[in-house]
This record gives sequence, C-alpha cells and structure tokens, in this order.
Amino acid sequence: MSLKDRAEATAKNIEGKVQAAIGELTGDTKVEVEGEEKQAEARINHTIEDVKDEVKEIIN
Repeated sequence: MSLKDRAEATAKNIEGKVQAAIGELTGDTKVEVEGEEKQAEARINHTIEDVKDEVKEIIN
C-alpha cells in the first residue's frame, strides 16, 4: 500500500470520528451518520490496500 493512500484513509477516519463526535454532542444525527460513513469508507480503503499488498506478496 502506498504511504499516500494509507495517510489519506487515516485522515478520513480521523475526520469521520471528529464529525461523528460533534454530531453526537450537538444531537445532529445527520452529522453523526455522515461521520460514521467516512469512518466506514476509510476502513474499506484500508482493506482494499491490504488486499493489494497481500496479492503483491503472493506474486513475488
């Protein structure tokens, strides 16, 4: 996995956590859900990149 892709996914995860926490604190469920969606997207991106890494190891 490229360092850039991992950093972007990690940043999106952190952004999602902050957004979800703000939504929870303010009672804004829309903001909270959007934050949770960002976290889920980041997890998916990490998983995709992990699979790419595994495939590269198998090929080599």
